[in-house]
Amino acid sequence: MDSRARPGDTVGVKLWLLYVGRARDPHANALAAEYIKRSTRYVHCEMREIDPRRYDPFARHAAARKALLDPAGKQLDSHEFAALLEASEREARDLVFVLGGHDGLPEAWKAQADLLVSLSRLTMPHELARAVLAEQIYRALTMLRGHPYPR
Repeated sequence: MDSRARPGDTVGVKLWLLYVGRARDPHANALAAEYIKRSTRYVHCEMREIDPRRYDPFARHAAARKALLDPAGKQLDSHEFAALLEASEREARDLVFVLGGHDGLPEAWKAQADLLVSLSRLTMPHELARAVLAEQIYRALTMLRGHPYPR
């Protein structure tokens, strides 16, 4: 899914939601896609399936801040998550979220990450985690723009 921000949006800042593995649940994938689509009202936002054997987010997005989703990562509330996006916009620095598949993410990637983030202490299907992450991206962007959605 490739979406473009509209004119007047933050220039140059891009948000990526990369995930390992195929989406098996069409409903969860559609929900994630809908939130990413809504997010494009504010920034260029793209969601893409990757294969870690062929796609290196550290090489492809060298200057971007990389936040990897990991159960041992830092738990952020919605305001802290919005602050992460705000910092990227302020610094005009792309932000890449990487979500692992059923085997997680390569250990080498975790060591290179700028931030490890945990969505919850609960275990959830990766498709659902992708939908939760996409919604939090949209929520953060609307919070930063004063939109009534997060109320």
